[in-house]
Amino acid sequence: MIFRQLFDGVSSTYTYLIASKLGGEALIIDPVLDKVDRYIQLLEELDLKLVKAMDTHIHADHITGLGALRDRTQCITVMGEQSDVDVVSLRVNDGDIIDIEGLSLKAIYTPGHTLDSYSFLMDDRVFTGDTLFIRGTGRTDFQNGDPEAQYDSLFNKLLKLPDTTLVYPGHDYKGDTVSTIAEERAFNPRLQVKSKQEYVDLMNNLNLQNPKMMDVAVPANMSIGLSQDEVDRKGWSISVHDSSHLIEQPDILLADLRDNRERTQNGVITGSVHAPYNELVENLKPGGMLYELISSTGKRLLFYCAYGERSAMAVKRAQEAGLTNTAHIKGGIDAWKKAGLPLETET
Repeated sequence: MIFRQLFDGVSSTYTYLIASKLGGEALIIDPVLDKVDRYIQLLEELDLKLVKAMDTHIHADHITGLGALRDRTQCITVMGEQSDVDVVSLRVNDGDIIDIEGLSLKAIYTPGHTLDSYSFLMDDRVFTGDTLFIRGTGRTDFQNGDPEAQYDSLFNKLLKLPDTTLVYPGHDYKGDTVSTIAEERAFNPRLQVKSKQEYVDLMNNLNLQNPKMMDVAVPANMSIGLSQDEVDRKGWSISVHDSSHLIEQPDILLADLRDNRERTQNGVITGSVHAPYNELVENLKPGGMLYELISSTGKRLLFYCAYGERSAMAVKRAQEAGLTNTAHIKGGIDAWKKAGLPLETET
């Protein structure tokens, strides 16, 4: 396995780059915008394909690199369902699994620092974001923070993990890099409380100053940019209402870009073919499934995904590949369901 713990000295942020092998798929956790060039360089040096970029929560001390990485690598962006970020490609709930080639992470909803805070468990290690630090915990006094919720996240979720589980936090201000659940239970001063109320009182009386970049970082991180905007301007987006009529026509090829887990969980639009986003480049080449289907039939290619972000990127890729009769369903399955339109159950 390839595992890199990268550090931003300005915000004391840890970013994690993970892959199962050289030349394989990779994911990144909590990227910092100012370090994106370095991430890209490292990906190239290790011959890795970035397929997913994840934030543990909306950050207040740095601007996320999610949008920049999405635009430069066409990766899938991932955040929690509770996040108020404008658009991400994939939103996860407690217990959901995030897969890349050879590796899986389990999403653990750990609110308290913010309403949208998640931790991610992978085999022998957990990435705790700003929920659990090495000998500390994340503050709870802004962004819908809640010390009671954080107590539950810590004592009823993270500290229930095996003692040997490695703890990789989102920040460290002292130079520590890794701990374990057993160490934090024994030596973390914030965890030595005897009750939830004692923890709440402790957190409510920290009297900390706001992060220096909070007024800039939070708005920026809630609006990481929409790939759909450009596609809309070029007339390559179709509303769910119009799409619901189009898909009944024989000259439409409807392509679902989501993975199997999403299809099973949320259903599929009747008549669509499965063309996973991570196989898009191959599918659009001569000899690829989508290229051959479109070339041989002359049909119009209509993409959809969960929220419209992957499908917007797919339209741009298809146009670049010469498949100009291509569009996507704006807002994806999320908008389709909100409009009350029918879905089939995928088994």
